Amino acid sequence: MAKHSRTFQNIPLSVLDLAPVNEGSTPRESFKNSVDLAKHVEKLGFHRYWLAEHHNMPGIASSATSVIIGHIAENTNHIRVGAGGIMLPNHATLVIAEQFGTLESLYPGRIDLGLGRAPGSDQATAYALRRTLNMRVEDFPMQVNELQDYFSDHPVSNVKSVPGQGLDIPIWLLGSSDFSARLAAQKGLSFSFASHFAPAYTIPALNLYREQFQPSEVMENPYAMVGVNVIAADTDEKAHYLATSLQQQFLNMRRGQPTKLKPPIKDIEAHFSAMELEAIKQSLDPRTTIIGSKETVRKGLENFLTETQADEMIISAQIYNQEDRERSFEIISELMD
Repeated sequence: MAKHSRTFQNIPLSVLDLAPVNEGSTPRESFKNSVDLAKHVEKLGFHRYWLAEHHNMPGIASSATSVIIGHIAENTNHIRVGAGGIMLPNHATLVIAEQFGTLESLYPGRIDLGLGRAPGSDQATAYALRRTLNMRVEDFPMQVNELQDYFSDHPVSNVKSVPGQGLDIPIWLLGSSDFSARLAAQKGLSFSFASHFAPAYTIPALNLYREQFQPSEVMENPYAMVGVNVIAADTDEKAHYLATSLQQQFLNMRRGQPTKLKPPIKDIEAHFSAMELEAIKQSLDPRTTIIGSKETVRKGLENFLTETQADEMIISAQIYNQEDRERSFEIISELMD
């Protein structure tokens, strides 16, 4: 893939918020923090603000994703707000069409609908959501087709999405493998890759998406966004200290013991085995988990953009203290100027 001149100063930078619930806190406080962060990054010039669907996770409050999207949109002015993403197999397609038709009707021209096919939970939780586990991976393309039909001006189905029908709601496909990359290419849709937790598959998925892309009614050319974890602070030392909250969260999930977001610690090596610490290096790859001061972050973002040739980057920052989280995005915005 040819490398063209592109810097992160002239591509959109966006925010992925997992609505973290801090240790000793509640989802109510998490939602307040999300509103404050959304207002903050809107002023700083970030392009979109996405929230992710997860269930049965004590440290993630955005399970009712469409509800919190509406709350964020109501408390901001122009930033795009959306789902990164809605796990479509968990839902009746009509319900999602109606929910996002409602959001687009309330906040016209500001709503994005990113779709994933993973459950965003364990099997027991998936069963509780769906009442059945009969939905197969192979059904996901059919669900996307149904959703597009509900938003169409002239739907084929006799069942209509009200609101929803005839509304222009951008649909993105999200993925951490080649499945959604291939489907996004076939359908001519925007594609967002979860490189922030699946770094090894990033380049193969992006190459496949671009090589197989077929123009559609909504897009003539491929448009790829990549996810990046960024923990920025005024010094490298402080940033690495703050990043231990993300590292603890990752390792506790790997142990099958998800927790609320824990405060940073100074001696993470004392809390986890050598094998677990190696897992951090592999899954929280320095290419896609960029930790450090302004210059360290600048170099990391530039290097990853050169490698991926992405059209947009979406940044996640699992930082325990709200002031530190807002400061991290301030530092990134200084690089945008």
